[in-house]
Parts: sequence; C-alpha cells; structure tokens
Amino acid sequence: MITRRKFVKTTGTLAAISSIGLSSSLCRSGTLKNKSMKPVTIQDVDSKFEREPLIRPFGFKGGYMSEIWQTMSWMQSESGFKKVGLCTQSVLWSDAGVFSSNSEAGGNAIMYLLTERAMQMVKGQRFSSPVELLDNILEEVYNYGVKITGKPGLRKTFALNALVGLDNAAWLLYAAENGITNFDDLIPQEFKPALSHHHEKVASIPLMAYSIPIEEIRQAADEGYFFMKIKIGQPGTQEEMLEKDKTRLTEIHNAIGHMETFCTKDGKLPYYFDANGRYEKKETLFRLLDHAKKIGAYDQIAIIEEPFPEEKEIDVSDIEIRLAADESAHTDEDALKRIEMGYRAIALKAIAKTLSMTMKIANVAKKHKVPCFCADLTVNPILVDWNKAIAARLDPFPGLGIGLLETNGHQNYKNWETMFSYHPFNGASWTKTKDGVFELNDDYYEKSGGILTDSGHYLEMFNNL
Repeated sequence: MITRRKFVKTTGTLAAISSIGLSSSLCRSGTLKNKSMKPVTIQDVDSKFEREPLIRPFGFKGGYMSEIWQTMSWMQSESGFKKVGLCTQSVLWSDAGVFSSNSEAGGNAIMYLLTERAMQMVKGQRFSSPVELLDNILEEVYNYGVKITGKPGLRKTFALNALVGLDNAAWLLYAAENGITNFDDLIPQEFKPALSHHHEKVASIPLMAYSIPIEEIRQAADEGYFFMKIKIGQPGTQEEMLEKDKTRLTEIHNAIGHMETFCTKDGKLPYYFDANGRYEKKETLFRLLDHAKKIGAYDQIAIIEEPFPEEKEIDVSDIEIRLAADESAHTDEDALKRIEMGYRAIALKAIAKTLSMTMKIANVAKKHKVPCFCADLTVNPILVDWNKAIAARLDPFPGLGIGLLETNGHQNYKNWETMFSYHPFNGASWTKTKDGVFELNDDYYEKSGGILTDSGHYLEMFNNL
C-alpha cells in the first residue's frame, strides 16, 4: 500500500490548510535568565506535516484513531542556524471532546492551526531560554485554541501538544547558538536535581490498547517485555465499561500472570493500567480492584494512571495502589495540585507537554519526593529519544531501580521502519529494545540519543528556504 503524505507550507491562516477538509496561568518566577547563555532571535519560521496511517484503529478514552499527524516546526535564527522541531499530534489524548466533535482530520487540522499561530507569534522574538519563550506564548496560544474550537473548557494539554515542535526547535536553536552539543549541558541549573541520573537501563513499556489481541500480549511477555501498559476504561456506560475491563483483566492475567522476570523483587510481571479518566466514581474503580483481588491479580498492579475525570477533583489519598497523574498534570502548578490530592506518581510527557513544561513538572515532583516515569503519545522514533532523554535521567522508579519509558509506535504505525530511517542514528543499539529494556551506554550519552543531531529527512523538507 502506498502511503499518502501531505506537505503543506503554511502562512498562519485558516485558508492555508483548507484543502484538507475542515467543514493555567504559569509561574513566571520559574522562568530562567541565564546570563552566561547567549539569547536567540528567531528570524524566520515555517511548518509542515505528514499524515501517518496506523496498522489498526487505536482505541483509548472510548474512541479510536486511524492516523496520526507528524508536524514539523522550522526556525532560523538571526545568526543563520536552521533547526526543525518535531511534534506528534494526539487530539484524542489531549482533548477527547475536540476529537469527538470533529472529524478525525478536522481535529488534527485545528491543533495544527494552533501550531502555525504560535510559529507566527514567535517570529522576530528574542528569548533568553526556551522555558521563557514557552511561558510568554502559552496563554495566548491556549486562548486561541478556545476560540477556534468553541470550547471554553479546552484542556491545556491541547495547546501544549500543539507547541511541542516549536519548543523542540527553540531548544535546538538555543543549543546551536550557544555551542551546546550534549543534552546534560542543555538542562538549566534549576532543573538538574530532577534530571541528574544516567541510567544504564530503562524499561521499554509497550502499550496494550483495547484492540490488541491477548496472543500479542503473551508474545510481548515472551520477548522479554515485563512492564506493560494496559488500557482500561473501554467504550460504553460505566457498567458496560466495568464488565469489559473485568473480562479483559481476567484474560490478561490468565495469559501472563504466571510469567516471571528478573527485573522485579517478587519476580512477577507488574501491571500498569491507564484509564484515561474513564472511571467516574471511586466505587467503580474499587469494584475493578475487588475483581483483581478475586482473580489474584491485585498484588501485581504497580500503577493505575488517570482513573478519574480531571474536573471531578477526587481525592485519592485513601487508595492503596499507586495512582499516577498524566494529562491532568498539564503544568507544574497542576502537578502540585494532583500531588496534594494523593497522587503518588507523575507520568511525564516531554513529547506531549513540551520539554520546557516537563522539566518544570519533574522539578515539582522531585521537591515533593514523588517518582516520575515517561509515558508515550505514540510518537515517531526521533521523539522516542526526546522522551528517553528524560527517562534516562529521572530517579529510579520505586521497586524497580531503573527508569521507565513507554514506547508503542512500533506496535501501531504502518510505516514504522520507514519512519525509523529518519533517525540520525538509526540502527544504534540504544534505539532498540533488548529483553524488555533500552541499554544506554556511553555512546548513547555522548550522542544525547541523537536529539541534538539534525535529521536529513526533516531538514530537506525546508530546503527551499
């Protein structure tokens, strides 16, 4: 099958993408002013995107995606440096309401409009750090999103997702202007305590969505994957969802519950459930946990991520199992609020909430001794290493002693191998999972996982500029 990719040079107006069929305040005191670093002036900008098809419909939050847009944000500095930042869009994850109220392409187009608006906003701007740049534009970009979606309660993750490519481009331009060639040297001093480790191993976490056959889950365990993310909160009413989730948990536990691993203290495979806010009441979640106890799976549940709708603000301090905040921790301020509500882990997404915001969130978690791990957004191979850069430097996750990194693109993209060829170090040992982990050697850290190295594929898209 031939993959259709569409490249669009944008001009910052709705008309620029009409051909594709469109029918919280931040803590300013956290902004860094590093006087030893050279400020950057953005002279010119541009953006494009590719539409990547999936192997099968990808289900979570009660919905299904069939393709994922990869957007590119190009920046040129006043000094002449040119950099491309990448973003993988996920409208369903960032705001399920926008996804359900538009066609799939329409929702993606709306998010892309936020990206393009932001690119035009920063053209001509001078910034002292990428964190400062994000602080300066986030609220305006978010308000623009509220306007064009017509959704007053638009989730801030929608705007942050749209800004990932811009933020990455800003970091790359900042590194080039200041002669920085190693990611460790790029981390602002304020955030180094939260990102000071150099793990030799990081667990590679695959995602088992609603539609993944049980046999594929068993096969993943046979291949050495020992920490798997399992989507719960299936479509339907709360009762229908619960019964489907109970059946799914039983099937999974029967298939892999007996398997062993050397990577955990008890030798059992830990379960990582992600509900994406689908459980509306504690009582419903407790009924699922009672079922887990009944079938002997309870003690293997290591994490439950985002069980409840964000807006309900349910205190979870009485729940024994470690609950993790993901999309509800939009910003560092939101992360602190979740920690105060009893959440005992934070899922970081440098590839969904921007690297700048992720550093701020990780910093808050570190100060409150709350462990973090990195969750995926079904991103492309280069962005996997942007996420890995964070996972490799976080404190060891309790009970495991290593970092955790979810990556599921290989399970979902129809053209994953072609996308991998765009990675500047495609084929390097540290880009591959071996026995359920990424092995991160000196070469990995010396090359910063390739994230500071230009990708010929993406730069060539802007050759005419």
